[in-house]
Amino acid sequence: MSAPPTTAVAWAAADPYADALRAGHGPLFLRRADGWLLPLEVERWCARADAVDRDVLDRCEGTVLDVGCGPGRLVAELAARGRAVLGIDVSAAAVDHTVRMGGQALRRSVFEPLPGEGRWGTVLLMDGNIGIGGDPRALLDRMARLLRPGGLLIAETSPGDIDERAQVRVVGLTDAHGAGDPFPWARLGTPALLRYAHSWTRAGQWTADGRRFAALRTRSRRTASSSAEPPKRTAVISSQRARNTSAGSPVADR
Repeated sequence: MSAPPTTAVAWAAADPYADALRAGHGPLFLRRADGWLLPLEVERWCARADAVDRDVLDRCEGTVLDVGCGPGRLVAELAARGRAVLGIDVSAAAVDHTVRMGGQALRRSVFEPLPGEGRWGTVLLMDGNIGIGGDPRALLDRMARLLRPGGLLIAETSPGDIDERAQVRVVGLTDAHGAGDPFPWARLGTPALLRYAHSWTRAGQWTADGRRFAALRTRSRRTASSSAEPPKRTAVISSQRARNTSAGSPVADR
């Protein structure tokens, strides 16, 4: 399965996004065709991982793939802990920032071939990245193919029972239309995500500092542990480390 080609191209070509990452701040928005704006938290994304982020990372198992890693705060935090982690993003500016933060990242769409397919222990969809591609079912199917049997998906969801699809552009305050072609995006609350996850095992949900999270586990022939509490040990699999090519146990509620 592949994403519509305009999805990665339009996001990667969005100059306001690259400019904001290089500056370390917004304002920056996703703009729908009707003019509605969704603020993007550039300052938080460009900072170091905060307490809420670190709690999520405590729950990660095995090797970690951060899908849509942005400027790389989560990849850098896990790397500093000695974890085997890779970020992917379609933005060259995001990949470059991740590498400068001390992480490893590839400039790649999640719908393109990736290292370690079917062997990742945890995949992260943070900061609203459950919206990538605008088709939650297709994205969940792709996540299942990336994870090992019994692997863990942790997604950050929107408030409430939102289930929305839209064509959007990345814009700054002074951009009337944004750069590049519009691309499909989705916003999902936890109830909507769980409705789409019929082939997954629910692994918990929680709220922290106003942010909402859900965890799902791929089906396994083995019986998986029933909670995604932070693991007692950090597993490091060095063979999963990937070089930078920027040029080119369910979770217990808290």
